[in-house]
Amino acid sequence: MSKSCMLTTFDNPFDPYEQFTSWFLFDTEKGYNSCSYLARIARTSDQFTEEENNKEIERAIDEIIKYDFRNIYKKVTKKRKIA
Repeated sequence: MSKSCMLTTFDNPFDPYEQFTSWFLFDTEKGYNSCSYLARIARTSDQFTEEENNKEIERAIDEIIKYDFRNIYKKVTKKRKIA
């Protein structure tokens, strides 16, 4: 088993794994644009393996939270099966 990480905000009532569309609409309506923010920070590549990209995404999420002066972001994780 491995884990998957996502960036969300404390006030978003939707689960980004199970209710992504509702989560995304709430996030963009509030002006957070978490997906775009994460994409700017994470240094992912098509040349990396999925596992390497996942580690980079988690590193970027941790960095965003570390420098979050508004204290609005949090990391959510979900275990996933490795095929």
